Amino acid sequence: MSLLPELRYPSVTEIVSSARTLAAHRPGLCALRQIGVSRGGRPLHLLSVGHAERAVLVVAGAHANEPTGGSTLQALAERVLHERELRADTSWHFLLCADPDGASLHVTPAPRTLFDYHLGFFRPAGPEQPEWSPSVLPPDRLPPETRALTRVIDELRPYLQVTLHGTDLGGSWVQLTKDIPGLAEPFAKSAAELHIPVETGASDAAGWPASGPGVHVMPAPGSDAAYPSMPDDARHSTWYHTHRYGGLTAVVEVPMWASDLVDDPAPHPAPDAAMRRLAHRLLRDALQVQTVLTEVLPRLPGPDGPLLRAAKWALELVPGLAHDWVRTPPPDPTMAYVGSVDAFGRRLPLRAAAMLLRVLQEADDRAAPRLERLVAAWSDAFAERFRARWVPLEHQVEHQSRTVVAAARHARDGAA
Repeated sequence: MSLLPELRYPSVTEIVSSARTLAAHRPGLCALRQIGVSRGGRPLHLLSVGHAERAVLVVAGAHANEPTGGSTLQALAERVLHERELRADTSWHFLLCADPDGASLHVTPAPRTLFDYHLGFFRPAGPEQPEWSPSVLPPDRLPPETRALTRVIDELRPYLQVTLHGTDLGGSWVQLTKDIPGLAEPFAKSAAELHIPVETGASDAAGWPASGPGVHVMPAPGSDAAYPSMPDDARHSTWYHTHRYGGLTAVVEVPMWASDLVDDPAPHPAPDAAMRRLAHRLLRDALQVQTVLTEVLPRLPGPDGPLLRAAKWALELVPGLAHDWVRTPPPDPTMAYVGSVDAFGRRLPLRAAAMLLRVLQEADDRAAPRLERLVAAWSDAFAERFRARWVPLEHQVEHQSRTVVAAARHARDGAA
């Protein structure tokens, strides 16, 4: 089902060390500086290449469980240094890791399988995610990572912010806060050359207009959300902070494991019935995790740590999301969309179970072996259902890098 990855994902320490070496070797072009401190006291670093007023900001590590961005950021910085044309009239700025605290808790640098990946899994609760926190918290409660990111945007006023994201299993897609005409063609070409499926019906972009296969443009603020129960609205995230300066944000997603089930644009033969089945399974799976959580809570020492907070938060999303899936006809009745929802429905309770498992293992709780068997079974079923195939890390990085460069070029040309 999965081959051993040829390379491992670098740690934040390694990414910072690489950036420090670049800055030391090219002091006339590069500068590395600290722009803030995380809640846990870890420094936030920004690497800048070039001196032009027109700026591109690239953000890695916004989600701890999406590690490709760190490698992509390293490759992009090297490319900008070596290709004079890229920095002729543009300076490039790289936020090395937006959430170093989260990165310290996601501990699967070289997963052989989805089960390996989930054994060290961590993704913070929504209010603790740097990009998403403004959509769920008042301004006076925003975490320091979020405030550091918005300060950098205020300082640089980038015409383009690119935030590097990823998915465990599926395809590649792009989310835009404003359209970038011309981006869809190089994006699709890169994916095809590297044998990465394009997720044409990404559930993250349900109901959004598309400027090309896999390139989704976020609806304007005030539009109805496809999943109204979800507490975090992308239109209130840091992605929109660039708009006050006339800029836009591109979110570039790339899979660790690929599945050809998420790029089929054919109509689904019975999308309503399929969505009902997926909602039922989501509720059933979440109940299994909730049952374990209810059993073990009296035995766990308090207060809740980040793993337990995140597991609880994921489970709290389930009832509303299941209701969203069946309350109205699906916004995209294609095989690709139903496949993407299928993956999302497997992913949410699996992540909650994986994080709860880590809590139970640390507490040496007697329920840990039982939960580990569930995480293993769900991981294997996920990989088998979607015929998961590992995407070589160099292909993940190359596709993400190409898409960033294409977005910068086309956004610059459109703004000229």
